[in-house]
Amino acid sequence: MSAELHPQDAAAAALVTPDSGAHWAQRYSAALMDTFGAPQRVLVRGEGAYVWDADGNRYLDLLAGIAVNALGHAHPTLTAAISAQLGTLGHVSNFFATPTQVALAERLLALAEAPEGSRVFFANSGTEANEALMKMARRTGRPRVLALEGSFHGRTMGALALTHKAAYREPFEPLPSGVEFLPFGDTDALEAAFADGGADIAALVLEPIQGEAGVRPLPPGYLALARKLTAEAGALLALDEVQTGMGRTGAWLAHQHPHLGGGIRPDVVTLAKGLGGGFPMGAIIAYGEHAATLLGRGQHGTTFGGNPVAAAAGLTTIGVIERDGLLAHTRELGETWRADISALGHPLVAGVRGEGLLIAVELTAPVAAQVAARALEAGLIVNPCTPTTLRLAPPLILTAEQAGQFTAFLAGLPHDLAPEA
Repeated sequence: MSAELHPQDAAAAALVTPDSGAHWAQRYSAALMDTFGAPQRVLVRGEGAYVWDADGNRYLDLLAGIAVNALGHAHPTLTAAISAQLGTLGHVSNFFATPTQVALAERLLALAEAPEGSRVFFANSGTEANEALMKMARRTGRPRVLALEGSFHGRTMGALALTHKAAYREPFEPLPSGVEFLPFGDTDALEAAFADGGADIAALVLEPIQGEAGVRPLPPGYLALARKLTAEAGALLALDEVQTGMGRTGAWLAHQHPHLGGGIRPDVVTLAKGLGGGFPMGAIIAYGEHAATLLGRGQHGTTFGGNPVAAAAGLTTIGVIERDGLLAHTRELGETWRADISALGHPLVAGVRGEGLLIAVELTAPVAAQVAARALEAGLIVNPCTPTTLRLAPPLILTAEQAGQFTAFLAGLPHDLAPEA
């Protein structure tokens, strides 16, 4: 039985066409918790790099579900693999194994260049992978965990403890204790944190490129120093590659780029987002016997993690990226696209940064939300992740022509766009 509407609301509802975007938005606001705000559009289908809303409008998706839809929407190989697996075996508990689960774990260990004795734990999201990471840190018996200012690692209690933004943290305090935040990219502060030898440090948790903070790569040499200090202290070096992993930067893992990681080997890597190509999936890779045995039998678990359908999605996503040469495509297109945006010389564009197809356009004024709204009206989906930053994380199948549509949009922005009062 539907709730009664105020007469004014009832009159407004009567003007809304059934199955229109406004119709579904009204139903959304009445049925879903208001944790995300009003939806910008109601999307009904997608194909390749495009999505369509309930009113029939088409958008070039330059966000890909926030770096999730690596192969775009409705990719035929991926949808066929998921359908075939679901039609064979959809779910079993983790009291049992499946061939797809085992095969995906083996593929991830190989792509991560993990040594003998390494292991994988499957979850359903990046937040869950980082929650497992926090439990691994606790199992070292050491009380301190280091993270960086600007970090984002998720919103469950353990992952939230690693997340720096006060607005996310404060409503839920007290959070799990022991986490300390170091200034982003500050090598002096990093060395100072280990000045007494670091015997009480369980883990240092880093994003090779901070996504939510505005696509900020760690400075050259930082990860190498982090590896040196954690190794000397016997602490875990944990890399959150939830957003940067699975080809997003043009390498399987961002820290594998020589100029970012310098050839280091971490102790833990967390993954999700692009791992399943759009199917919910997360993973944690523990490098070597020590890290792989921190969580023993009964000390962690999941109902859905590593289910055969998700594993089939992961295997297929990896296979298509390899088959279609998408790592090289991502590197080359990203480099060209950043150069083209920089070459615009638009007074509103302060600079461009990023790696592969994880890109930030830094603006000279805090008008990112206005620019994103204009982009949406022009049929382009982008993300204003900070007041001055637009984030681009499109499908890895994006073409140069499609990327050029956004470049042309930027070129046409008013030079005097100012913050709204």
